[in-house]
Amino acid sequence: MKIAFYDTHKFEKEAFEKVNVDFGFNINFLDVRLTELTASLAKDADVVCSFVNDKVDESCIAKLKECGVKLIALRSAGFNHVDSIAAKKYEIPVCRVPGYSPNAVAEFAVGLLLSLNRKIHKSYLRVHELNFSIDGLVGFDLNGKTVGVIGAGKIGKVFIKIMRAFGCRVLVNDLYEDPDVKSLSGVSYVSLQELVKMSDVISLHVPLNKSTFHLVNSDFVAKMKPQALLINTGRGALIEARALIEGLKSKKIGGAALDVYEEEEGVFFHDLSSQGLNDDILARLLTFPNVLMTSHQGFLTNEALSNIATTTLESVRQFQSHSPIDDSKLVSS
Repeated sequence: MKIAFYDTHKFEKEAFEKVNVDFGFNINFLDVRLTELTASLAKDADVVCSFVNDKVDESCIAKLKECGVKLIALRSAGFNHVDSIAAKKYEIPVCRVPGYSPNAVAEFAVGLLLSLNRKIHKSYLRVHELNFSIDGLVGFDLNGKTVGVIGAGKIGKVFIKIMRAFGCRVLVNDLYEDPDVKSLSGVSYVSLQELVKMSDVISLHVPLNKSTFHLVNSDFVAKMKPQALLINTGRGALIEARALIEGLKSKKIGGAALDVYEEEEGVFFHDLSSQGLNDDILARLLTFPNVLMTSHQGFLTNEALSNIATTTLESVRQFQSHSPIDDSKLVSS
């Protein structure tokens, strides 16, 4: 099987090469993102392997079909960058990695929260400039605070358990009430409105779809508890950036920690230090002293990378042998 591996990064190439020793696939690692313009590079490939910032729309999928591609393998849990309806139309199945490491993302979300609240990142920079003052670094105890968790899937559940270990009261909003989550002491399922109103910290762990697009908007921000912290390790478009900026400017929001951004395509995973930013909204967000932003690295652990590579290549092997791919890994329209 020939795999055209798009938008390759060093950290994942190493992981895939290591795991592929057991599979023996012919992987062509490409630096470019998968789009309509680059789809032709997959000519003669059986499979394309896509990452989160590719643009796999209908025109791209049509090109892949022309090239003879038979499977689109996503090395991510999210699949909002793929037109699944078009994939079905062109009879190209799409598989993903539904649960590479919930712990990796949940633990990173906690790390963002701790750094944002206690200004750890600011202290680090000060000390390296030989500034040992601690003025302006005051945070608050998490113990006894109310943490709102929107989305109690695999990642959300891990985050909830960690917050309970800190002694927080946890409010949860999800379409479905998980009995295991519901049975936890100090955890309650509530309406979205109540969660937003009561929480000192709100963490987003829902997938991006039509119902969650710009979930955090001006109305959401207006209902937030004054000076609450907002954490997002899900998808950038869960937050309407302009509404977030207005909330920060008015000091309604106490701070935001973001590992994702709606228009991160072409920015995140790249070194732009010598070029600067063309995105005025992102540039504005980075001016706020109470905004902590990282570059979509919540998944980045050795365990997660190994799981991503293994799950992705196992799906390819199942497809090659005409064995059914697990339903949980298949993307439907």
